[in-house]
Amino acid sequence: MSGETALHGQRSLFILSPGDRDGLSRAADQAGWRAIAARRPTDAAQRFLHSDAQIAIVDMRHASEGDVRLIASILPAVEAGGGALIALIDAPNVGGTSGLFEAGATHFLAAPFSPEQMHATLASAQRLVDRLGGGVTHSQRAQRIRRGDALFWELEEGGRAVRLSDNLARHLNLDRQTISPARFVRCLPRSERRSVIAALRGMMRSGRAEVFAHAAPGRPDDRLVHHVRRIDGTVAADVEWLSEAHGHDAAGRDDLTGLRSRQAALDWLEKRSGLAKTILLLSISQFDRMNAAYGQVVGDALLGRIARRIERMAGDAAPGAIVARIAGTEFLIGLTGEAAASDRATFLARQLMAAIGRPFSAGDHLIRLTARCGIAQSRADDDATRLLRRAGTALADARAGGGEGIRIFSAEKRSRQVDPDQLETDLRLALHRGEIGILFQPQYPVDGVHMVGVEALARWNHPQYGSLGAGMLFAAAERSDYMLPLSAHIQAEALHQAAAWPRALSHLRLSINVTAADIAQPGFMSQFLNLVDGSGFPRARLTVEITESGLIENVGAATALLTALRAEGLAVAVDDFGTGYSSLAYLKSLPLDYLKIDSGLAQDIAGTARDRIIVRGVIHMAKSLGLAVIAEGVETQQQLDLLAREGCDYYQGFLRSAGVASADLVAMALAA
Repeated sequence: MSGETALHGQRSLFILSPGDRDGLSRAADQAGWRAIAARRPTDAAQRFLHSDAQIAIVDMRHASEGDVRLIASILPAVEAGGGALIALIDAPNVGGTSGLFEAGATHFLAAPFSPEQMHATLASAQRLVDRLGGGVTHSQRAQRIRRGDALFWELEEGGRAVRLSDNLARHLNLDRQTISPARFVRCLPRSERRSVIAALRGMMRSGRAEVFAHAAPGRPDDRLVHHVRRIDGTVAADVEWLSEAHGHDAAGRDDLTGLRSRQAALDWLEKRSGLAKTILLLSISQFDRMNAAYGQVVGDALLGRIARRIERMAGDAAPGAIVARIAGTEFLIGLTGEAAASDRATFLARQLMAAIGRPFSAGDHLIRLTARCGIAQSRADDDATRLLRRAGTALADARAGGGEGIRIFSAEKRSRQVDPDQLETDLRLALHRGEIGILFQPQYPVDGVHMVGVEALARWNHPQYGSLGAGMLFAAAERSDYMLPLSAHIQAEALHQAAAWPRALSHLRLSINVTAADIAQPGFMSQFLNLVDGSGFPRARLTVEITESGLIENVGAATALLTALRAEGLAVAVDDFGTGYSSLAYLKSLPLDYLKIDSGLAQDIAGTARDRIIVRGVIHMAKSLGLAVIAEGVETQQQLDLLAREGCDYYQGFLRSAGVASADLVAMALAA
């Protein structure tokens, strides 16, 4: 993925060859690629994951016909990393490439080959990687993104500044990653500066690659070697250790992702004691289910790609920020200075969550992940552990709550930590106290300005915690076995309020949610129809929405119930389509009138071309089945325009209106 790999300088190529590892490595170097080579397939997948390569060459020249074990040994890691796999074969065997493609190869290279042929094949493979990654990331400067432990530098356009990787800056005892060329030379040992300058000047004159070495500052026995190239007008260098004595640095790095470790993050926070700082704690949701579905190798590869996305975005938004993997699927971003301000930290959190939410490709699969974020700002008495603990509390609140999935505990205010046990107790009193309210979010046609329907949303006006969204409300209900009374209350209250609307709103449809617990309840259908008829709200204007998660347990029961409800004059819809694991099974089995696209999926349409293809496919599939399509969470005009172009019928979201009380809804409709 060009947004997650080196854009300039020497790129990395992984080579698996039992018999010609060294020869292929030399050929790769001549083509301008840095080779990471292996002879044995046993650990090839893990070595590929721990490299910064996204293209692999597998030497199949000595494999017997039909034997694709070498490809199979590395394929899951390559696919999960969004990479390309080149099969190297003997020229007489070109006719058998179809079997290699079926095994997972994306390209082939026939031996003997010229440097030009190898270069062309690698260029084609790189274009595939770029497409899988959503296209080239545009930037005002050439920027190389690699593993967090990589050593590299580049000379920015115009030659005014040198930008170093975080790791190289530390080894050169620099307190920042962007410095002047003069300071870059001055940080090298005095006795070696002249040879370094001569090598750089020679490279600038000839355009040919140059190599120079020097001792690491304060460590005369450790030498760093710089491989300098000029590509597309940008001077860039890969740096490596000549000795092995630098291994102590590994303790500060996470082995899998190359990001800083938990201990390194704590050290970073302690060293900035007394400075205003903010930490973001990101957690990837339901990653264990993804691991179970696709395997550990794919999971490890995805964590690496998530790390690159986080590292890239945090580095762009807040130079000098620390990015660390704390544990499992939790990542920390530490901010200081202007970037630590509440609004900037929250904006970065939204960007990071959107980036994680973009689908990852793994061969024929598209894997969609979600994230939650807790944010904590430092106080005068904070140490690193206390600050991290408060960020963890914020993250726990974000996981339990609804909305955008972000919680921030500022330096001035006390934590709004929610006690789950207290919530379960409070919920049993909330109905009697009138704390569970109903909001209505308007729905509009994509090509019109007049409201056509509303969705009823629940809100808990808690006396201690304030307004709590439906996510936290239903989570508390599920823990306390109070789901059925809560669901019945919300349905009854929504119908009661909607039935009281004036005649001017008699054209509006009302959508209310039905839960998995409702479906499993004996006699639910007759009770529900009695509730509808007793409210006075017309059946013909009512849509029952059921979420994907509510259907997973028993699709057959859901099919029977929705078929019966449609026969009684109600419309039915699947809500939050695109968030579950069996979406296509629902489209195949359920009798539906509407398909509601999940807000995250709808917002993706303004992302990459690949994102648009996914959303387009969902819309076209629904339309081909005769279903109307409603998009949730539409926030921008661009999203709306793209959804309309693909055939979406209706939308709801902050672009037009958040959820509003019944009286405000009536006022909006009458004023339109």
